[in-house]
This record gives sequence, structure tokens and C-alpha cells, in this order.
Amino acid sequence: MTAPGTLLAVDLGLRTGLALYGEDGRLRWFRSHNLGNAGRLRRAAQRVLAEHGDGLALLVLEGPRDLAEIWQRVAARRGVAARNIAAETWRERLLLPRQRRRGPLAKRHAGRLARRVIRWSQLPGPPSLRHDAAEAILVGLFCVLDLGWLDRLPQELR
Repeated sequence: MTAPGTLLAVDLGLRTGLALYGEDGRLRWFRSHNLGNAGRLRRAAQRVLAEHGDGLALLVLEGPRDLAEIWQRVAARRGVAARNIAAETWRERLLLPRQRRRGPLAKRHAGRLARRVIRWSQLPGPPSLRHDAAEAILVGLFCVLDLGWLDRLPQELR
């Protein structure tokens, strides 16, 4: 089990979603960035981990292996543990089978659940929520459950 601190979940892509969770299992913040190319992605990874790396217990990555390797190298230099997770893994635990039959359907349901996580975490709801940020939120939620930071999925999120 990872020692409590914070957990950063990243939905990888040139448009990247980020979600930071506290040791209480609640979402602290989320965002989406259009990074455009691998160089900008590398600089963003360095900046984000420099800002949050000291208390970071775990970096969780979901997405293409080549982009994950960029984050993993930066994390290794900062002494931050990193873990890869497949979309199918978190979707199986957090979405019903009928909600994950097709990619676009899974993204829509992920967005709905992510909005409930935002409300449950007592954060202001965004006027719009990009699917990469929504998926980062759910990757993080899956991991705080998997690590035991939350005993079970809160009733408000079921």
C-alpha cells in the first residue's frame, strides 16, 4: 500500500487530463491541457511534478505507453512512484457493463460520474468538463479505492 499523501492521476494524450486527490480520497483539483507535442508534454510533466511532487505518494497514468514513459522518467528523477493503468480496468470497477459497451458511451458516462465526484468533493462544478479531465478524475477515484484511501465507493457516487 502506498503511504498517504496525494495522488496525481493523468489521462495521457497531447490533450491531457489531470486530477489530484488528497489522502482523504477526495478530489482536490482537476484540469485539462492541450499540450500539442511531446516537448510541451515533457515540460508540463516537469512543472506539475515540481509543484506537487513533494507530497505526492503516487502518479497514476492511463494512456499511450510512449507518453507514459515521458511522465515516468520525470517522476523517477523526482523519486515519485508511478503506476500505469488501463482504461478497461477502472471502467470495469466504476461503470456498469451497459455504460461501457462503446467508447463514446463510456466517455459520456465517465463525464456524468466525474461531475458527481466533483460535487462530492465539494469543488465548484465546471460549466464544461472535457473527457480527458473526467477520465483523469475516474482513474484517480479507482486508485484511491484500490489503495484503500476510501473503504468503498461513497453512496453519493453509486
